[in-house]
Amino acid sequence: MEIQDFVWCLLAATAAGGVVGIERQINNKSAGLRTNTLVAVGACIYVLIGTQISGGAGDPARIIGQIITGIGFLGAGVILHRGANVQGLTTAATIWCSAALGCLSGLGMFKETLICTLLIVLINTALKKADKWFIGDTKRKNNPPSSEEDDKN
Repeated sequence: MEIQDFVWCLLAATAAGGVVGIERQINNKSAGLRTNTLVAVGACIYVLIGTQISGGAGDPARIIGQIITGIGFLGAGVILHRGANVQGLTTAATIWCSAALGCLSGLGMFKETLICTLLIVLINTALKKADKWFIGDTKRKNNPPSSEEDDKN
């Protein structure tokens, strides 16, 4: 891999994670700009290492599988249980998505990275409003909490 290709992959991961992180930062979430950017860049680096270590003949799916497992532990760290309420699920899912953006970038799938970045931001903004519209301002009763609780804090 040429150094400019390496740099393009890292820049794409940085931009994608940054865009997602800015949305989370604006909404005062625990995992914001730096966290989402670092997750995307870290995932990108591991994918790049995995493809380079084997001379391009390796299976990046194995590295990506390990990234998914590792990010699961990181995501678990932002989920809080307070009695029957669970908070942080949307933030954890967003961290997981940021890792996926890094993997896409590391594979050189730049158009796909852009599309997925926009989709993640759209989901975190538009669906938050749709969720509130469908549910209203009342709390759910006898239903497991979802992103509504996550979005309040």
